[in-house]
Formats: sequence, C-alpha cells, structure tokens
Amino acid sequence: MNILLIRFSAFGDVAMTVPVVYSVARKYPQHHFTVLSRETMRPLFLQMPSNVSFYGANLKQEHRGVKGIYRLFRELRSFRSFDVVADLHNVLRSQLLRTFFRLSGVGCAVIDKGKAGKRKLTRVKDKVLVQQPTSFKHYCDVLAALKLPVEIDFTSIFGNEKGDFARIVGVVGEKQPKEQWIGVAPFAAHKGKIYPLELMEQVVATLSERPHTRLFLFGAGEQEQAVIAEWCSKYAAVSSTKGLRMETELILMSHLDVMLSMDSANMHLASLVNLPVVSIWGATHPYCGFMGYGQHEENVVQIAELSCRPCSVFGNRPCLRQDYACLFGIVPAIVVQRVESVLKG
Repeated sequence: MNILLIRFSAFGDVAMTVPVVYSVARKYPQHHFTVLSRETMRPLFLQMPSNVSFYGANLKQEHRGVKGIYRLFRELRSFRSFDVVADLHNVLRSQLLRTFFRLSGVGCAVIDKGKAGKRKLTRVKDKVLVQQPTSFKHYCDVLAALKLPVEIDFTSIFGNEKGDFARIVGVVGEKQPKEQWIGVAPFAAHKGKIYPLELMEQVVATLSERPHTRLFLFGAGEQEQAVIAEWCSKYAAVSSTKGLRMETELILMSHLDVMLSMDSANMHLASLVNLPVVSIWGATHPYCGFMGYGQHEENVVQIAELSCRPCSVFGNRPCLRQDYACLFGIVPAIVVQRVESVLKG
C-alpha cells in the first residue's frame, strides 16, 4: 500500500511528524510512505527508513493557488499511485488536495487538532488548565484511522549515533576533551515566545564564563544575525552557526551537550537528535501539546502562577497586560541554573 502524508508547515509541526513517520515506516515495512511538505523541509527526512520518500512542494510558485494545487495533485499521481491519504495539516491547501484525491477514488483521513480543548486552555476567563493531546498523538490518530496503529519508537534521526562530525569540523572546529558545548536559540516567530534579548544576553554572558565551554548561537534572519554578530564580538566563547544549513545544523546539535531554546523550531530540531533542551515558555504553555519529542518537564522554564497564561497557542496574540510579564518575569539566573543542572546531570 502507498500512503501519502501531508504536512506543509509550520516548521516545528513538520519536525514533530518525524518520530511518527519513522515509527510507522519501521512497523509497516511492507507499505511505502511519501511525505509531502515544503521543499525546505527535505533535510528532516534524509535519515528515514528505505520505505519513506519525500516530495517537495513549492507553494509560492508552481504550486500556488487552486491551479497550483491541482498541478501538485497531478504530479503526485504521476509520482506514485497512492492508496490512501493522511492529511496531517487540515488547512485550505491540504483540504483541496485531499478533495482531488477523494474525487479520484482515494480514501483519506484527516487530523483533529483538538482546537476546542486549546480554546479552553487559552481563553481569558475560566481557563481549563489540562494537558492537551500532543501533536504526536494527533498524528498517530490519523494513521490509526487508516488502520495503521503505531506506538512511537524513535531515538534520533541518527539512530543510536551522532551526526558525521567530519562534515562540520571545518566550520565549528574540534571539540576539545572535557569541553561542553551549549546551543542557544534565542529567537522565535512571535514576540510572545521570545525571552527578552537583554535578559538572554545576560544568560549568554554568564554561560560564556564557564571554563571549558563553548556556546553556539542559532538564528537565520537578518536581524537575528545582527544580534548574534554583536554577542559573538562581546564574548570570546560564543560562536555563530552562520554558514550551516539545516542538515549540518542537525549534525552540530547532535554533538552539543544541551540546547537552550524558546518554544520554537529549534526545540524540535534538537529533540530529533536526542539532545536535552532547556525551553523557555512565555505566552504559550507545554499543555498546548507542543513540547519537543522526548523532552522533560523539569527542563521547562516558565512562570506557572500567572493566571493569564497561556493566552495563546502559538504566541502570536498581543499581551493583554501589555507588559509580557510571562517573559520579563523570568530571572536570567534561573535559566542559567536550569542549563547547569542538565550539564551536571
């Protein structure tokens, strides 16, 4: 049987499909699984079992709009004869695409994102602070609807090993004996997720003073790179990951000792290489179901007693208090302490 798995974005959500796709492919080697996502997501699926393929869509050009989705449908029909479709996204594009497949006689199953529970969790009054099913659970439910039940059995995209260090040594240099490497990903897509940079710089400054320690800063945008360049110039033990692509970033992450990240894509990338993550949560909350795969609650940094939290599933709503107390209230020393506890553990 040939199964098409659709998940276009966002970055972290696509990364969260990886443990599920890996596990279902291993459990059902007699079937073939094709992941359909944006072309930029391809590096996430390079280490999959042999019965997994990736098909990259260009939603800004040839696959844009209704005509583009129909063109994508025809390309997919030529690429492989699919028996069923698993829509792991359930947005307009995927809805249209699965409609074309249904009209051609292909069965489909679609994700239930659990929006009702998340609305109760994030509403202003009478919040229901209950852990919501994770995205991993939602993805597995779609597969179960296709009679492909699976329990996630995943460690790292590199299996029980680490990535090929020879591919990055020319950029990052050798890791010295007894040296500990810390990744820091201080950025996110929305303000409600970003620990204030003036406070994060204090964290970076403190950690950079540790003996036998190097910090690697992760960020891609122009403004992010400007911040990273400034911090690298101030602190001798701090390096930029500029010049690494996603594939080689994942290799570097596999050789780190800990990652400090927001509730963002880098938390999920680090999780895919079995790296412990100290994650900072502001407007969002782990109860929304987006904790990185295999990460532990004790490594979450948040202000639990704020009655307005969480106010957003994705961190994109303006702060009702207008002061972002959920982030400014986190003391840098607490973040440092949590990172230190992972390194010592």
